[in-house]
Amino acid sequence: MTPTPTTRTPDFGPVAPQFLDRHSPRAMSAAPVPRSDLMRLFEAARWAPSSGNSQPWRFVLCERDGAGFAVVLDTLMGFNRVWAVRAAALIVICTATTRVDSHGVVQPMRLSAFDAGAAWMSLALQGHEMGLVVHGMEGFDHVALAGLLKVPAGIDVLAVMAIGLPGEIGDLPADKQPGERPNQRRATADSVVFDTF
Repeated sequence: MTPTPTTRTPDFGPVAPQFLDRHSPRAMSAAPVPRSDLMRLFEAARWAPSSGNSQPWRFVLCERDGAGFAVVLDTLMGFNRVWAVRAAALIVICTATTRVDSHGVVQPMRLSAFDAGAAWMSLALQGHEMGLVVHGMEGFDHVALAGLLKVPAGIDVLAVMAIGLPGEIGDLPADKQPGERPNQRRATADSVVFDTF
């Protein structure tokens, strides 16, 4: 599949093309992605900004030919399962919610989800750079997945991402096909206020 040229334009630019060109398609070929390429994604995530260098993000990698793939797939909501079944890997994004300070006291990490989001974005941009489909999802049974994956206490399951090589739009259900084009965003000015709300 040839990538769709972006129709996005910045309100205030220029900005690096990766921010305009990256989007979240769903069409994947079902072909495997070498583990070495998947590890490159995690390497990019490794260098994400992190409050106090706590690096709270954790990833559970479930490759298509492994037992974990079916476990994760079965927890996805039907509208995600119909296309994610063709992914090369499903990755569960988690974050540690506490840390032990220098005095041995368990402290909450208020910014752990914020940091995990930065790691996700780093991973997504690296995947885009490599020509991979990277699509994050919230539509899954969080409680069931945490139990099935034996996620320990103090770790929250945040999201699941599907990773794969690009596929054909025609392989998607008809209602998912329009989403393959880069979508738009609200105006920058609608997200920024000055001094106070």
